[in-house]
Amino acid sequence: MNKNESYHNLTLSDTVFYQLIGRDGEYREESEPVLKEHLINVRVNEQLTMKLICTPQFLSELILGRLLTEGMICSVNDVKQIYICETGSEASILLKNSSDLAADAQIHPVTPIPWKASHVFALADCFQEDMPLHKQTRSTHLCFLAQEGKLIFRCEDIGRHNALDKAIGYALLHGIDLTGCMVCSSGRIPTDMVIKAIRARIPVLVSKAAPSREAVNLAEQYALTLICAARQDRMKLFAGTPPVS
Repeated sequence: MNKNESYHNLTLSDTVFYQLIGRDGEYREESEPVLKEHLINVRVNEQLTMKLICTPQFLSELILGRLLTEGMICSVNDVKQIYICETGSEASILLKNSSDLAADAQIHPVTPIPWKASHVFALADCFQEDMPLHKQTRSTHLCFLAQEGKLIFRCEDIGRHNALDKAIGYALLHGIDLTGCMVCSSGRIPTDMVIKAIRARIPVLVSKAAPSREAVNLAEQYALTLICAARQDRMKLFAGTPPVS
């Protein structure tokens, strides 16, 4: 795949002023950094396919991950070229099979892997270390990608779906086998987050937050290990096999 990214160091946040109003009548002007929303138009085989509101980091990873989790590609080998302009607002992707842009609605069960509770607790520790943009603005979701207990990628985005897609896209770009990986998200887990993990063939999905009833059902149906409310001292296993010692 040919990857050509022309954007560099796009602005992630800006300072805004606001009026602080207290219950005791206090009233004063203050300022703080806030996240900037970035819009990128994605054209696949010259067709405008999606408009993404995101944080302008790891844009190729975001797009490739989204194409995979939407069933438009099966692997990075389906992509001939990806180009992103210097403002990061336009992306052009050429697929090797230029005649088929229809999303594949089918999903299949993942292959479970043995996992250790210590690996999940280690990822929970990483959340406590925080990420730069979240620490500055408190406006992003985080996602970590780990393999055999080793953290191999971390990212953040304005949306939890985007952050997960970036982690998946990173694995695609770097030849990492997602069937042996664990991903950890800071966001809630509804069915669409579970479907993303299943489409990517990820066997273990972890979150700091809570799942929906339907997400738990889907995880059980497709053999996904689903761990939520992951903290430094505890976790909740909603679906999948117990950890190995």
